[in-house]
Amino acid sequence: MNSTDLVGQVIGGNLVVLLIAVFVIVSVALGVRIVPQSEKHVVERFGRLRAVLGPGINLIVPFLDRVAHKVSILERQLPNASQDAITADNVLVQVETSVFYRILEPEKTVYRIRDVDAAIATTVAGIVRAEIGKMELDQVQSNRSELISTIKASVEDAVDNWGIEVTRAEILDVNLDAATREAMLQQLNAERARRAAVTEAEGQKRAVELNADAELYAAEQQAKARRIAAEAEAYATAVVAQAIADNGLEAAQYQVALKQVEALTAVGQGDGKQTVIVPAHALDAFADAFSMLKGRG
Repeated sequence: MNSTDLVGQVIGGNLVVLLIAVFVIVSVALGVRIVPQSEKHVVERFGRLRAVLGPGINLIVPFLDRVAHKVSILERQLPNASQDAITADNVLVQVETSVFYRILEPEKTVYRIRDVDAAIATTVAGIVRAEIGKMELDQVQSNRSELISTIKASVEDAVDNWGIEVTRAEILDVNLDAATREAMLQQLNAERARRAAVTEAEGQKRAVELNADAELYAAEQQAKARRIAAEAEAYATAVVAQAIADNGLEAAQYQVALKQVEALTAVGQGDGKQTVIVPAHALDAFADAFSMLKGRG
């Protein structure tokens, strides 16, 4: 064997080794798949679903299996969408919605629906129109949280076959046309005026009630004062009667004489100079009174 043949054999052997090494490297590169935490990979074999690779290191059969789809499992938000709807009381409203979702089963999503975002948006629009059509405008405005829950549940049922989970559905705004908005504003102003009138009437009624209570209280106090005065007078009369019963007629005459002297004294204390004309029999009565008073003293 000459040197040329030897060199050729060495080169040929090295080439085979090199090819084997390249084949091994390529096989390893194709057979080992590292999937990020935020993704799932759909593997096909000859065009058919073979497996779904989760996060981490995964092994597949080189040259037979291939990663056909890399699907993000992060939560997504659909672009805000507006759709017209008619309420049960025939009011046209424009509803702005927002939907959040994530893919749980990518093998369903990639093989059962082509455009996920468009499909969900269409489904949401139909459900929103259907649900608002069952409610009157006041209910739409006041029961928004209940409406959102109903829409979310309906959307979840509709997209269940697509391997999707609807995490949140929001109604951002409910807009009205100008004519309806003006009519509602007039109604609101009328309601405010009605409440103000009712409040004023209730205030006037309360004032009348308080005034009546005050008058009743004053009357009760006056009656109480008159009753006390009557009781005092009755007590004084009883005392005089008892004195007469105990001392006889002399006690009564004494009381009369005392009153006469007090009356004469009051007349004499008047302003200016006064001339008091007293009948003769009155003077005799005063004399008797002074004598009785003196005897008492």
